[in-house]
This record gives sequence, C-alpha cells and structure tokens, in this order.
Amino acid sequence: MARHKVEYLTDIQERILRCIRLAITNQGDAPTLAEIATAVGIRPSAVHYQLRELEAKGAVVRERHQPRGIRLT
Repeated sequence: MARHKVEYLTDIQERILRCIRLAITNQGDAPTLAEIATAVGIRPSAVHYQLRELEAKGAVVRERHQPRGIRLT
C-alpha cells in the first residue's frame, strides 16, 4: 500500500488539520470553510489558501463544489 508523505506543515496548517480531524471524529463530516476560519481564528480567504497548500502537500483531498468536501489522506 502506497503511503503519502506529507511535507513540513506550518503551525496554522497543523491547526487546520486538527480542526478538520476533530470535526470528522465528532460530527462525522468535515467542517465548512467558515467553521474552520472561526475555529482557527483566520479569514476565510486564508483558509482557502491554506487548504490549497495542504492539498499540494498531500495532507487533504478536496471535493470541488462541496461545502464539506475536505477529506484527510
């Protein structure tokens, strides 16, 4: 089984991943971008940027046009 290697993550990226992981564990689904922004304390535009970075690093997969379309790898 191939394993994805996640490159170095910034503190904010770690916090976003923790937020996503907790939401999936507790609610059964990923948070919305607005929920991530509120939980982490950043603007929604910054969440967009960080999720693109996390996707490029292989930490998440995003399902386009889905409000809760974030999956951990």
